[in-house]
Amino acid sequence: MPRKNYPVTPDGRYFVARGRLWRRTDPRLPEAERRAAVKALMQARRAVGQATTEQEERAARDAVDTAKRRLGERGPVWWTDGAPDVSGRAPWTCHYADWWHALDPATRDDAL
Repeated sequence: MPRKNYPVTPDGRYFVARGRLWRRTDPRLPEAERRAAVKALMQARRAVGQATTEQEERAARDAVDTAKRRLGERGPVWWTDGAPDVSGRAPWTCHYADWWHALDPATRDDAL
């Protein structure tokens, strides 16, 4: 299955999927560390689906959170200019609104 091309904000901090801003991986991560964290994330996501008890599911979800924090997708922001984290917001409701409205309508539709 081909990967979907989600629109990325001009500053490279977020991509838009399902109408929401999602924080991208910290671009400063060394490639080996990024690959290891992605591998851990995929294993943890599989474990969520395979969990048979509440305790197993909680442990798997905690592992997902840990991996996403390693990647910089959760937790403290990885940029240093003091801009707030707007993860989870609709791009048309924050300082990305002008960028969002300037996108090709088909690109916007694909990201909703």
